[in-house]
Amino acid sequence: MAEDVRTDWPETERLIEVRLDEGLARARSPDVEHERAVAIHDLLQENRFSVPAHMPGPYRLALSIENQRLLFHITDEQRRPLVIIGLALSPFRRAVRDYFRICESYYEAIRHAPIHRIEPIDMARRAIHDEGAELLLRRLEGKIRMDHATARRLFTLLAVLHWKGRLA
Repeated sequence: MAEDVRTDWPETERLIEVRLDEGLARARSPDVEHERAVAIHDLLQENRFSVPAHMPGPYRLALSIENQRLLFHITDEQRRPLVIIGLALSPFRRAVRDYFRICESYYEAIRHAPIHRIEPIDMARRAIHDEGAELLLRRLEGKIRMDHATARRLFTLLAVLHWKGRLA
């Protein structure tokens, strides 16, 4: 599943742009907006991403939700369309719901709680985040290859879109 141990990723097998469908009507809370901004920033700083059935990268990715499906609109560096990959959202509902519940607890704790209360919440948040990343890796198997860190950041973006679209 995760490709963390692989050290021979070509430099071109990466994302150089990530965009979210901003047409979804919901306003984001500052905490959700922070999650989105950090995920995109970190993703563009370091990622491992390839679409084995298509031209080598680098790639541009736009994420959207249509008809209860998460869509990966993947283009090449010159913005020529390569593929659109759709995933049903229903397998992600529990992970997204749990992720945002624990995130709410985490953000509340970092504002008001002592460190000994924050650490267990943060560990639970990371565990749910890892579960979501593993689910994403499994659902994309054979379509998109990525390392675990890239999957974690893409799960964050899936969660932001999922929440914003009020599907959770």
